[in-house]
Amino acid sequence: MNDDSTSIGYLKKLATDFRDKRNWKRYHNPKDLAISISIEANELLELFQWKSLEEIYKSIENPEYLEKIRDELADVAIYCLCLSDILNIDLSNSIVKKIEKNEKKYPIEKYRRNEEESS
Repeated sequence: MNDDSTSIGYLKKLATDFRDKRNWKRYHNPKDLAISISIEANELLELFQWKSLEEIYKSIENPEYLEKIRDELADVAIYCLCLSDILNIDLSNSIVKKIEKNEKKYPIEKYRRNEEESS
């Protein structure tokens, strides 16, 4: 299983089936899921806290450290999938629309030009 062959719909079903088998849906409301996303994102940040970029790149060579990053990143994604389920949000569509908005907000011509000017 990998990013190229696994759909967001499948992952959402996997996350919600896990939740439902444990009868946790009653705890999954928008407020608490949003809080959980933030908590897990902060646990991810903690893995990078006080490290230089050089230290981080060295640390990710350690399989155990990289596994911790994968776990925290997965926790963030799982809570995002559960929140999108509770709010009946099509996450794929939302991502595509947000990228389209960002393309208008940050046009290539403007930002590539700024990059070339600073070189």
